[in-house]
Amino acid sequence: MSTRNYVKGDIKVLNAWAFYDWANSVYPLVISSSVFPIYYGALFIDDLYIDVFGFNFKNTALISFLTAFAFIILSFITPLLSGIADYMGNKKTFLKFFCYLGSISCIGLYWFDLENIYLGLFFYFMALISFWASLVFYNSYLPDIANKDQQDYISAKGYALGYVGSVILLIFNLAMVMFPDSFGIEGVNPEHTAMKYSFVSVGLWWIIFSQYTFHHLPIITDKRKIIKHVIFNGFKELQEVWNELRHIIIIKKFLIAFFIYSSALQTVLIIATYFGEQEIAWKEGTKTTGLIISILLIQLIAIIGAMFTAKISKKIGNIRTLLILNLIWAFLCIGAYFIKEPIEFYIAAGAVGLVMGGIQALSRSTFSKLIPDTDNTTSYFSFFDVSQKVSIVLGMTLFAILDQTTGSMRISILIFVLIFLIGAFLLNKIKIKNV
Repeated sequence: MSTRNYVKGDIKVLNAWAFYDWANSVYPLVISSSVFPIYYGALFIDDLYIDVFGFNFKNTALISFLTAFAFIILSFITPLLSGIADYMGNKKTFLKFFCYLGSISCIGLYWFDLENIYLGLFFYFMALISFWASLVFYNSYLPDIANKDQQDYISAKGYALGYVGSVILLIFNLAMVMFPDSFGIEGVNPEHTAMKYSFVSVGLWWIIFSQYTFHHLPIITDKRKIIKHVIFNGFKELQEVWNELRHIIIIKKFLIAFFIYSSALQTVLIIATYFGEQEIAWKEGTKTTGLIISILLIQLIAIIGAMFTAKISKKIGNIRTLLILNLIWAFLCIGAYFIKEPIEFYIAAGAVGLVMGGIQALSRSTFSKLIPDTDNTTSYFSFFDVSQKVSIVLGMTLFAILDQTTGSMRISILIFVLIFLIGAFLLNKIKIKNV
């Protein structure tokens, strides 16, 4: 039996749980989306190609292949970890482990340079794996500590805290990169040094602020032995969900459409900063600032976009709204091929913000509406999550192959025009009222 030294629904525990979003959300914004892509691109000023792992890779193709490989690993271990989280009970230990591993890996990015490329790529890989793996245990805590009527609110509070915290640190890092002298940063290339300090700041922020969460989260123990069927329970549940979905045509059609357009969507979001760093004709000394401002613009407009999308979906339905969003994304990918000037990139960033949050939130809520009445919603959403991770593998791999063979991110991104159009076509085939 599990032992609980807490009262379910305790507001102090719930707030501590939500605060972990404040701690860990700095990783996807500061490292994945902004500072690291800028720093990484700056390392390849003289030559976009590098010999690594026995091949001559274009820089953006290399990081895309590595990201795809990380998500392959995540696609396998996520259900594995879910099974362990459900049956072992020591979620807090696993959460701490991946939190500390991810934090240390972020700090390790300080030593990322072309002379230490293998070490740098290792830290990049481990930080990515750790962030996503920690979410398995973090999310699985919610039904244990919150009553059903509290879950939506506290989950939303976590997202809000994560957004605010990550933007605060990003602005701090922006100031550090723009005005290194004011922070006592000197040397041959103080801007690069400031970026490296940004990686360290993410790791420290993640470790320090997670302590509040770890202090208040209850320890849930379980004395059951870890046996084979327990460990692989996550895979068993996924198989059971798939067997059920095969007979529910509407959900099957939606999941196929989601898988297709999500492969394009997630890839575009991951590579956006790399594209801006490499393909836009920035004036001397404006690239870093311009890129980070673009990212902040996306984040701020995404809030408005998500609210606007929700209103539209109420009027015309989720499926039709998603169809329109896919067409807009296809248009944006066409536009990306032609943009060269910073002002064009800012406009594109604003447009991306408008449709970014909306399509992700609406996809999840649409799936939620379509699943049958069941007590096993966790398994359904685990299936949804794994589908998304596999779609990222597909999108990143496809982009990496095209980028490597053509040598052009502009040409490579055009493939996503076709993918978004296919997504829109498949959504158009879904005929259902009130969704």
